[in-house]
This record gives sequence, C-alpha cells and structure tokens, in this order.
Amino acid sequence: YVLLFIPIVSTLEMLPTKLVTSFGTVTLSVGLALQGSLANFAGGVLILIFKPFKVGDYIVACGDEGTVVGIDVFYTKLATVDNKMIVIPNGTLANSSVKNVSAMDIRRVDVQVGISYESDITAAKKVLMGIIDKNDNILRDKPVNVFVASLDASQVTLETRVWVSADKYWDTKWAFTEQYKLALDEAGIEIPFNQLSVTIKNTQGQQ
Repeated sequence: YVLLFIPIVSTLEMLPTKLVTSFGTVTLSVGLALQGSLANFAGGVLILIFKPFKVGDYIVACGDEGTVVGIDVFYTKLATVDNKMIVIPNGTLANSSVKNVSAMDIRRVDVQVGISYESDITAAKKVLMGIIDKNDNILRDKPVNVFVASLDASQVTLETRVWVSADKYWDTKWAFTEQYKLALDEAGIEIPFNQLSVTIKNTQGQQ
C-alpha cells in the first residue's frame, strides 16, 4: 500500500521526497510510542511459549511476589498473600530473574534459632530434634539436619533443615518457629537478645 500510495501522490504534483520524509517521521514517532507495548507483547509471547510459570504458581520477580492469576498478552497479574493485585509488564518480566516457588513438589524448610554461649549445644540440638520428630509433615525419606550454623557475636546460631511437600511449607515453618522457642524455654536454654547499656553522667555544678 505504501509503494502504491507514493506514485499516486506524485501524480498529483506532490514531492515524493518530502512525502517519504514525512511518512518516515510519522512511522518513527509511532514506533517509539509503541516501543513499550511491543516489548510487552514480545515478552508475553515468550512467557506463553516457554512457560517459566503458569496460572496458579507462586512466583517472586521484579521485587514482587504472589500467585499468578492471569497471563495476558501485555501484562501478568499476581495476587499477594494479603489479597492485593500486582500487574507486571511482560517485557520487564521476561527480562528478569523469576523464582517459581511452586515449580517443585517438595521444599526444604530452614529455621535458625540462637542460644547463648553458656547453653549446652548438645542438649539444645536434642530439644530441636524432638520437635522435628513429632511433626507429621516431615518427609522421612529425606535428610534431616540439626547443626551449628555460625558463632555470632552474642549467640550460637543453630539451624534445622527438613523437607516437606510444597503445600506444607509455611505451616511447618511457622510451627517450628513457635515450638522451638517454647521448647527451649521449657528446657531452660536461653535464647539471647540484644541489650543496650546506657550510662548517664551527672554534669551539674561543672563549669
């Protein structure tokens, strides 16, 4: 149509060079205006073809996270855990690192807890292992680890690692966080916390 349009206009004694220049300017302007939309469209096509995630998956991407509730041509929609809607352009999403939390059927639950340097490490590890043994969500055919993760400034940090099915991840993590605290308190094992000492000097009467 463009090739046909130029000779027709030239027969009307219009200058083809000026016409082509004007047409090129308009085309460039339209292209720049649609650049973002075209990038989003291309990103949407890539997502639909390669399927790094699907509707129903929980993903972390572009500084946001949530459950995928819709993959449109230009945008992907996420629903957060507190029921907010996040709309991410597909162009940005296709060029970013995406963590698909729901991709695997099982997940590892890592929980850290600190104990004081005066506490018995062996006894503390037995307490934590006792909590793990009572939890029905643990996959018994996977390794269970209870170990000293680090020696920090004011505490010895213990860490537990267990495997659960993906749908039991948060329930298990929240349960362990609470139960570890209660069990260590009951066993008389101190969980230290940061303390601040303040010294006030009396300067009254000084010149």
